[in-house]
Amino acid sequence: MAGGGFGDDKGGARAHLYEYRITGYFVFACVVAAMGGSLFGYDLGVSGGVTSMDDFLKEFFPKVYRRKHAHLQETDYCKYDNQILTLFTSSLYFAALVSTFGASYVTRNKGRRASILCGAVSFFLGAILNAFAKNIAMLIVGRCLLGVGIGFGNQAVPLYLSEMAPAKVRGAVNQLFQLTTCLGILIANFINYATDKIHPWGWRLSLGLATVPAAIMFVGGLFLPETPNSLVEQGRLEEARQVLEKVRGTTKVDAEFADLKDASDAARAIKNPFRNLLKRKNRPQLVIGALGIPAFQQLTGMNSILFYAPVIFQSLGFGSGASLYSSAITSGALVLATFISMAFVDKFGRRAFFLEAGAEMICVLVAVAVTLALKFGEGEALPKGIGVFLVVIICIFVVAYGRSWGPLGWLVPSELFPLETRSAGQSVVVCVNMIFTALIAQCFLVSLCHLKYGIFLLFAGLILIMSCFIFFLLPETKQVPIEEIYLLWQNHWFWKRYCTPAKNEHELDGTP
Repeated sequence: MAGGGFGDDKGGARAHLYEYRITGYFVFACVVAAMGGSLFGYDLGVSGGVTSMDDFLKEFFPKVYRRKHAHLQETDYCKYDNQILTLFTSSLYFAALVSTFGASYVTRNKGRRASILCGAVSFFLGAILNAFAKNIAMLIVGRCLLGVGIGFGNQAVPLYLSEMAPAKVRGAVNQLFQLTTCLGILIANFINYATDKIHPWGWRLSLGLATVPAAIMFVGGLFLPETPNSLVEQGRLEEARQVLEKVRGTTKVDAEFADLKDASDAARAIKNPFRNLLKRKNRPQLVIGALGIPAFQQLTGMNSILFYAPVIFQSLGFGSGASLYSSAITSGALVLATFISMAFVDKFGRRAFFLEAGAEMICVLVAVAVTLALKFGEGEALPKGIGVFLVVIICIFVVAYGRSWGPLGWLVPSELFPLETRSAGQSVVVCVNMIFTALIAQCFLVSLCHLKYGIFLLFAGLILIMSCFIFFLLPETKQVPIEEIYLLWQNHWFWKRYCTPAKNEHELDGTP
């Protein structure tokens, strides 16, 4: 059986019979769906910039504003240490992790497209509320609505892209999500750079412009086709075959459609996909896809740089305009890295990108920590040469992350789950990702204050651990059809003890 069913030797291993060509219809569907990444990216880019703007701080966080200007020309790790200020950022991610479970129900029963539309509407409303906020409560409520939008979008979009893509180009197609995320970050940084000069309401424009990608995503979503996998899962077989033929550009889809139907049969037998995810046979997907990779993606420390790049650069002595400009440079590096990953991930594979970039990131973080330890202390001005050096090596870090843990943190989990647990699994992926995103957002500035340069050594140690995790536990998934990934577990040195053929499944699961 395809789709990780473990119960039918006749299914699976039909990938050599799949046929496809890239059609305009397929490209349109993937580009529009990938706009969901721009919501996530725009918020990542805009929130850090807004929290460093004087007009925003004067209106909502006057104590932080006074502390910032008391140390304007100094290196001071603690000038932005304020838990309410960080709650402005992290509240979005707490809302996203809760909403993703509702998104799972919508994604499985109403389709991937329905979740994309729900996410766009919620994000639009949150952007409007933030733009017109008069107090901190309005800011937080608006951020929560943005979080609901991201929870729905991040749950549905990676699944949509992976299900629509042919196996041989699935890596590149799925990374459209990361590309639009990075473009959103880059655009947000340039917008922040411009609106910082508009007093006293420039920050409102930065927050309000989040309505633009939300509106584009909603309007485009009205014309999106549902994925063939979701249509089969809903029992709409004739429509599913028509969509499959249209996106593959051929009528010769019998083998792939048979795999989809086999996977759907297994999915329909599962009444509680979340409970099914805990079964012994699904242990690899749970440990690697649902828990390990989404948690580790945040523990690289990259999102700390994305959230707080302007804040970090100001804390290290850069002026307000220079800090926003420097963060825009790092965002551009992230876009470049995504193109590199899209071009080569289906050639060199997921594991190679994880491991090579991980080694590079460890070296950069150690260099940052050593530089901070040797060259600054409390109250010291940042030498210009050291500032340039920090920007350069942070860009190197960003490029490494942007071709590895950034895009692959969404791509690999979306590949691993069989259809019967796919929407539930992706919900856990988003939930775990958002838990760690929120914790990092909430704790980074206070950690920067107390650990100082040691925070970068901590992240370096975590990347070493996660690189070992990938090396020993993740099989290579490049060019393997999404409904045949389960075959990898049966042949893996460690996971094969959990993923045995169907005749032993009840014995292993402890079910009668």
